[in-house]
Amino acid sequence: MQPAARAQFPQARPRRLRRTEALRRMVRETRLSVDGLIYPVFVVPGADVQVEIQSMPGVYHQSVDRLVEDAREVADLGIPALLLFGLPPSKDWEGTGAWAHDGIVQQALRAVRRAVPSLVLIADTCLCEYTSHGHCGIPGPDDRPGFIDNDRSLELLTRAAVAQAEAGADIIAPSDMLDGRVQAIRSALDARGLVDTVILSYAAKYASAFYGPFREAAESAPQFGDRRGYQMDPPNGREAVREVGYDLAEGADMVMVKPALPYLDVIHAVKTTYPDVPLAAYNVSGEYAMLKAAVAAGWLEERRSVLEALTSIARAGAEMTITYYAKDVARWLTSEAAAEAEGQVVPASSVARASQPVGTGVPNT
Repeated sequence: MQPAARAQFPQARPRRLRRTEALRRMVRETRLSVDGLIYPVFVVPGADVQVEIQSMPGVYHQSVDRLVEDAREVADLGIPALLLFGLPPSKDWEGTGAWAHDGIVQQALRAVRRAVPSLVLIADTCLCEYTSHGHCGIPGPDDRPGFIDNDRSLELLTRAAVAQAEAGADIIAPSDMLDGRVQAIRSALDARGLVDTVILSYAAKYASAFYGPFREAAESAPQFGDRRGYQMDPPNGREAVREVGYDLAEGADMVMVKPALPYLDVIHAVKTTYPDVPLAAYNVSGEYAMLKAAVAAGWLEERRSVLEALTSIARAGAEMTITYYAKDVARWLTSEAAAEAEGQVVPASSVARASQPVGTGVPNT
């Protein structure tokens, strides 16, 4: 079927549809929604602890009691989900705190589940925050710095996943990038009767320079070597689609691309290849810190810049965005909706047109 002939200038004037805010809203292709936001948090031992992370203004290390208060606010804002990271009181070679019954994330899951049962709780499943060496699995021979014993590490990851699910996690999110971990976790969960626990796989996680602030926040920087032997090489795009395919075949219910803004092409490629699979993208700490720094210097207007950045992630194909800006965005979207209901003119919160037609059946978010 041939595409319909289109008028040309001067009959065709695309600016007609940009003339007023109401017209722009009517034809907007991509819309942000609070429903697609996931708020990441860092829980630490102690009581009444709330310490701002220096490289991530507005983000805090919080004890379980303060996290519960934060979770109530998140739920009141309409944000559906929390992603939990934990800093244990001590670390060891295997990362035993990741699966301990009284591990910090397990404590937080139980407390938030009791206090705010409506929230979807996502547990980041990895060993790096809990190991003394800072790697996502158990290192192999000493003469290969950063080399991970993949299959031995899977057993430890499955222990962590089961412990988190039994503590109340709705979603297990393995972020280690080791081969076969989705299959191992799915089998372990099912064997314990946890058949309804969802797996959100960090399927395409790159060895990115944008994780610096997070490694301060999670105290998880490798003590030797690096993670390039298991996280993806940034120049590779097609490989990400293969990685997603492997994880789906192993039982992942949802998949993630991380980071987000430097990898919009990867998000788009994954959604184009797997249009019916729920896709998340992680707007990581470095992306957040850059915006915060530019805003603090007076170079960018925060609200417009953040909403434009997150809209680009949704436009690329992500239905869910993990972002440290989630609470701010929820407030901004709520205030815009209220202003629109009253007939007031509000700043555009999303980009009305992509530079190319999306054409992939990507649902709006």
